Amino acid sequence: MWIWIIVAVVLVLLVLWAIALYNRLVKANVAVDEGFAQIEVQLKRRSDLIPNLVNTVKGYAAHESSTFEAVTAARAVGEHATTVPEVAAADGMLTQALRGLLAVAEAYPDLKASANFLSLQEELSATENKVAFSRQFYNDAVRTLNTAIVTIPTKFFVGMAGVKAREFYEVPDAADRNAPTVTF
Repeated sequence: MWIWIIVAVVLVLLVLWAIALYNRLVKANVAVDEGFAQIEVQLKRRSDLIPNLVNTVKGYAAHESSTFEAVTAARAVGEHATTVPEVAAADGMLTQALRGLLAVAEAYPDLKASANFLSLQEELSATENKVAFSRQFYNDAVRTLNTAIVTIPTKFFVGMAGVKAREFYEVPDAADRNAPTVTF
């Protein structure tokens, strides 16, 4: 009789252990999804700031149309990106275009003194910090998930949990990995 009780207790403990490992994988997978969603939220926030910034700069430098077109085109690419590599590439493209826009603004002292421009500049700087934090959070979640997928014992539950390794968020061009400088 005692043997059956011990066997039953061991089986229950094994089942609970398997459930815990399964839940660990599922939670790690959800954290990756959450991290990517946060990147998209912050990039959308940055994208929403751009028309105001462009219009403010346009008022002072209307003849810089190629710069404005580059920013608008980069913003449009970002709005249609869906996968991690596409979003990262669009993010890099937009960062480069913003650098050009801010370089144009540098040439106009009246613009740099404008309260509206200064407010937009501050908002963009805060958003860039949030984008960087979101990228870091996402990559940390991917690292945790990918590590769990290849390590024992969770490795044996990957198929059951329906999770797979995820790609890290990487900006393709090394120059685009840094946030644009928005201080004047």
